[in-house]
Amino acid sequence: MANYLNVCGLVETDQIDNQQGEENEIEENQQVDNPPAPPPDHNTYQLARDRERRESRIPTKFRDYHLALNTETIEPSSYEEALESRNSDKWKTAMEEEINSLIKNKTWTLVPKPKDTSIIDCKWLFKIKQEDESNRYKARLVAKRFTQKEGIDFTEIFSPIVKYTTVRIILALTAHFNWELKQMDIKTAFLHGDLEETIYMSQPNDFISDKHPDYVCLLKKSLYGLKQSPRQWNIKFDQFMASQKFQRSSFDPRLYFKYDSNVPVFLVLYVDDMLIASPSISLIVELQNNLCKNFEMKDLGNAKEILGMTIDKDRKTSTIFLNQKSYVKTVVEKFSMSKAKPTSVPLAAHLQLCKNQSPNSETEKERIKNIPYSNVIGSVMYLMVSTRPDIAYAVRCLNRFMSNTNTGLPHWEALKSLLRYLNGTMNIGIKFFKHSNDVRLVGYVDSNYANDRDSRRSTISYVFTLCGVCISWKSQLQNIVALSTTEAECIAITEALKEAI
Repeated sequence: MANYLNVCGLVETDQIDNQQGEENEIEENQQVDNPPAPPPDHNTYQLARDRERRESRIPTKFRDYHLALNTETIEPSSYEEALESRNSDKWKTAMEEEINSLIKNKTWTLVPKPKDTSIIDCKWLFKIKQEDESNRYKARLVAKRFTQKEGIDFTEIFSPIVKYTTVRIILALTAHFNWELKQMDIKTAFLHGDLEETIYMSQPNDFISDKHPDYVCLLKKSLYGLKQSPRQWNIKFDQFMASQKFQRSSFDPRLYFKYDSNVPVFLVLYVDDMLIASPSISLIVELQNNLCKNFEMKDLGNAKEILGMTIDKDRKTSTIFLNQKSYVKTVVEKFSMSKAKPTSVPLAAHLQLCKNQSPNSETEKERIKNIPYSNVIGSVMYLMVSTRPDIAYAVRCLNRFMSNTNTGLPHWEALKSLLRYLNGTMNIGIKFFKHSNDVRLVGYVDSNYANDRDSRRSTISYVFTLCGVCISWKSQLQNIVALSTTEAECIAITEALKEAI
């Protein structure tokens, strides 16, 4: 009978009585554990304050999202964190590739640890590079440069880099004469430099020799992280270019050129990124082959980007458009100005900025304390020196108030106005084209007189064009106080001539 009732989903009367008894016991226990609340005191009771309240819940219509953390794109900050991550196998593979590359390059040899000699430590850096359809896991072994001692582990560390003006000159000539423009990248550039000092480094984690665990690495070639690595790479590349009969420009040491039967070849180098321009594709291919024989190179084909600047080249119309649209978009979004109303000028004429507008009270200083003024200035200054001469004067006026003690609300409002101008002019850049006249360098210079309200110094502004396109510009305060407009103009002309020469 019991089985029948169970199948039918019913229970017998005895079972009901037992269940009721158990429920009564539970209720009694609950009453003991949770005694009833005492009756409210009518003298002090307030309905709005003391009434029972129901649990507040978010409306269903707002539950339209879920929070998640994408662990696939998290980059470890240390070696231990990489081993504990869910992508530890991929990071181990990346470290093995880096070690194999260093061994192939004969970067070091294992030697017994010398006495009374400083040993430089090393560490791993990890980076995820996004490619077309997948992520590439990259590990790099670097030396801890802060453990180096001057005069022992290094002496000279200076290494030149290419000027933005040089890049624009090459692009202007390329567009005017409709040359070929190719781009290449040198893999592990700093590893090619030869060291002049004797440097010992500890063995990297997880790759300690089983036979000689107490040995150290005697560096034969430079390594990323060493203070002298950029200089040693510069020397190595200079020697190679000299062997190829290239000359180094006296204007910019990172510009190399050669004439083969009156046909020029130009090479612009920025650390490990290079542009090659020439009217002859055969000369470019010859140089590329020689580079591949001496260094591990990556051919990037036609030039598309250099120093964060996008290069759009059209051989049919012989034009090159240099812009930073994506960078401008990133900047305005970073500082929450992407939805702001655009302005028509970088800096309005009625905005007369001075130090008297700096905060005086503690309330004003506390209000301006967390404003990212210097961060915005750094972002727009990089844009100004690259492709945007139209904001040179505005940036010059605003960067004088970067200190927290000098930054006031009027300065911040003017800087936001500049961001609004950039938000409406993202597509502005420099367009190089074939000029009707010959290759000529033309300069324009001007100066106002004592317009700075704080120091009464004058402002210099000049711009130079090559083949009709802007290649160099500047806006800055004069170093001295001019006594007349004539003196201010003479100082401006002197500064412009220095740039022209």
